[in-house]
Amino acid sequence: MIPRYQTPEMAALWSEEAKLRRWAEVERLALAAWERLGRVPKGLSERLARILEERPIGPEFARRVAERERETRHDLAAFVDVLGEWTGDPELRRYLHFGLTSTDVVDTAQNLALKEALTLILEALRELLEALREKALRYKDLPAVGRTHGVHAEPTSFGLKFAHFFAAFLRHRERLVGARERVAVAKLSGAVGNYAMVPPEVEAQVARALGLSQDPVTTQVTPRDRHAELFAALALLGAELERLAVEMRHLARTEVGEVEEGFAAGVQKGSSAMPHKKNPVGFENVSGLSRMLRAYLTPALENVALWHERDISHSSVERIALPDATTLAHYLLRRSAGLLRNLVVHEDRIRENLERTRGLVYSQRVLSALIEKGLARDEAYRLVQRAALLTWEEGLHFEKALKSAGVPLSDEELAALFDPGFYLRYVDDLYRRVGLL
Repeated sequence: MIPRYQTPEMAALWSEEAKLRRWAEVERLALAAWERLGRVPKGLSERLARILEERPIGPEFARRVAERERETRHDLAAFVDVLGEWTGDPELRRYLHFGLTSTDVVDTAQNLALKEALTLILEALRELLEALREKALRYKDLPAVGRTHGVHAEPTSFGLKFAHFFAAFLRHRERLVGARERVAVAKLSGAVGNYAMVPPEVEAQVARALGLSQDPVTTQVTPRDRHAELFAALALLGAELERLAVEMRHLARTEVGEVEEGFAAGVQKGSSAMPHKKNPVGFENVSGLSRMLRAYLTPALENVALWHERDISHSSVERIALPDATTLAHYLLRRSAGLLRNLVVHEDRIRENLERTRGLVYSQRVLSALIEKGLARDEAYRLVQRAALLTWEEGLHFEKALKSAGVPLSDEELAALFDPGFYLRYVDDLYRRVGLL
């Protein structure tokens, strides 16, 4: 991931040194398991731990692995060679990687990293949910115009916009939690996955130590449907983040003007040419990067079908996609939460827009009242429609146009139909359904 969209936590998690440290930890825990089975000399795992504490894996170690890989043409084999040299212990070097194949180490360590990455993403999602909660509660009782097809429809609660997103991101949280559970598996089952050279007890002990589960059955690799599910959850998260961004971008348009992004006056510049500009660039950034986040799903799905017990066509994809997708998700959630926390809401403009069509947004309520008065539905519809056209064409208020059309309603009955509070009477119930009240 380019530095512009990195987060410090994800950069540290996916660094080359962090990957090599995870590999070394899997090797150490496998040695400890072999020791408990009496297959290798006692104390090897402790010696390795002590050496790595005294000489931690860092840039120098990573450089040596890269140099060795240019010779071996195999990253894990190069790592095992360098780790053995790094220890300076012939006996320890002899038993490193005992009974294992490369994907035992790589997949187990990578799945551990994905578990940690999803934990970071879920924490960032919690921050976004809190920002949505605050906005939903603050504007719960603020009447606003609802739009369908981009056109004014009926009054609603402005806070309900944020409540909708709050409910949606709760669903995304469930998907991410499920994906984290299913990808967090250890895999130490040997060259074709039948435990011929490494007994299931080794895998079980390593899994417990790392806080992972055992995959019931594997080939030489962890089945990639687990990873595809993770990418699918991230793709859906990206779709939701863009839906949020598109809504805010629309509301920030000059003609709408109900919200705007926070702007650092005197420092921030909205345009290199037009000093008056305050653009929704943050939410546009979210829209664009969400498209990238969704784009990783297709290669992840194609990674599921590997040849026989193993090929490595998935590996090159994951070297790019796993760090990039998880980092983008983390960045996008944090960016979106910050944009919402600093969002400027223009309540006066919201009220002004509600009245912009001079009462036409109450047409369905008038229609229902006329039906209840005894008019046939089509007769009532045509009567209300004629008054609406009169409102559009002559600039009358809809209430006055209805009176001119001769609706069989008293002035008091008619006036009562233009109360926006009627449309908000179940908002508290909706909030309770999603845990906002």
